[in-house]
Amino acid sequence: MNQEFILALGEIEREKGVDKEIIFEALESAMISSYKKNFGSAQNVDVEMNRETGDVALYALKEVVGNEDLTDSNLEITLSDAQAINASYQLGDTVRIRLEPENFGRIAAQTAKQVVIQRIKDAERDVIFEDYTDRENEIITGEVRRVSNRNVFFDLGKTEALLPFQEQIPGEHYGQGERFKLLLLEVRRTPKGPQVILSRSHPNLIKRLFEMEVPEILDGVVEIYSIAREAGSRTKIAVFSKDPSIDPLGACVGFKGNRVKAIVDQLYNEKIDIVIYEKDIAEFIANALSPSKVVEVFIKEREKEALVVVPDYQLSLAIGKEGQNARLAAKLTNWKIDIKSESQFADFLEEENLTKEELKQQFAEANKIDEFLEDLDQEDKEDQEDSLETDLENNLDLEVEDATEEMEEDEDQTIDSEDE
Repeated sequence: MNQEFILALGEIEREKGVDKEIIFEALESAMISSYKKNFGSAQNVDVEMNRETGDVALYALKEVVGNEDLTDSNLEITLSDAQAINASYQLGDTVRIRLEPENFGRIAAQTAKQVVIQRIKDAERDVIFEDYTDRENEIITGEVRRVSNRNVFFDLGKTEALLPFQEQIPGEHYGQGERFKLLLLEVRRTPKGPQVILSRSHPNLIKRLFEMEVPEILDGVVEIYSIAREAGSRTKIAVFSKDPSIDPLGACVGFKGNRVKAIVDQLYNEKIDIVIYEKDIAEFIANALSPSKVVEVFIKEREKEALVVVPDYQLSLAIGKEGQNARLAAKLTNWKIDIKSESQFADFLEEENLTKEELKQQFAEANKIDEFLEDLDQEDKEDQEDSLETDLENNLDLEVEDATEEMEEDEDQTIDSEDE
């Protein structure tokens, strides 16, 4: 060990982020094992490395025992011999005796090389795991390194990350050397080190991209309420503004659509519909079916079901290709949505022998009943909780009374015994 070794450790600490104290401690532990293995010693030994010079000192540790009690000279030393080294030693103390075994320097150097390499790898893995765990659910930029079995491996600089097939955007091409923005989905510990899992299809990728491109979202003035996504095809995102003076739709779209275009360019030209979230669920459902116009919305609060009426010429637009628009709207609002054209709605009223006003009245009455049942359920729940609490109190009182009676009986018996 010498000054060059210390300088090398300092360089490793700067480049890899591995604390050199970790390597020092691992080396000291390894050298103890190496000494015992190579010199066949049953001694308790200790190794100290000078953090400044790299010099190594080896010590035998022996317990001080009485002169007649010595049983193992490898582990024990008599009181007289100990006091010959230092008069302050007493029985039970531990004496450190410096060892100078032949060829230990060469053995130590061989051990150092192996341990340093392995410990650097282990420590580097720990550093990578901690670093990337703290960044889960964040946007990260990676360069395609290779494609294997439909999985894509990205170079993140410090480590290699995996984009599984199921987390890819369908139809997207990943050429070697190309750079992509990805969501850091998860970091897993594996026997081969930390494995960083990426995603291009997760809805949170959309959220993070909007936070990057729209300052109002990053500042919290405009908030994202919900996102429904079918990766590579279409996404719906519901937003609202906390500041009445700021238009959330305009903030997200940007001047001449530059903000939303920057996001679309990152997503294999995936279509993005930005809609306004409204507290009134009927208005929110109507907005969610954009770009289709909505004539009327009938809602059932308890079942979270909605009947939506749209113009005849916009029925296909409201449903979307293969039902995509309606499906995404349902995911966005978390409501079941039944869409009918005006003519279909008229046929439905005729079949049910109802007028539009009567249907509205039915929905309104159903919602009132639902509200009443919910209140009843709540009251019943509170009554049950009160009843349970009363039962517990009564049982506790009975147990206390029983215990008191038993104690009184025991006292009476004791008094009777004493009298006898």
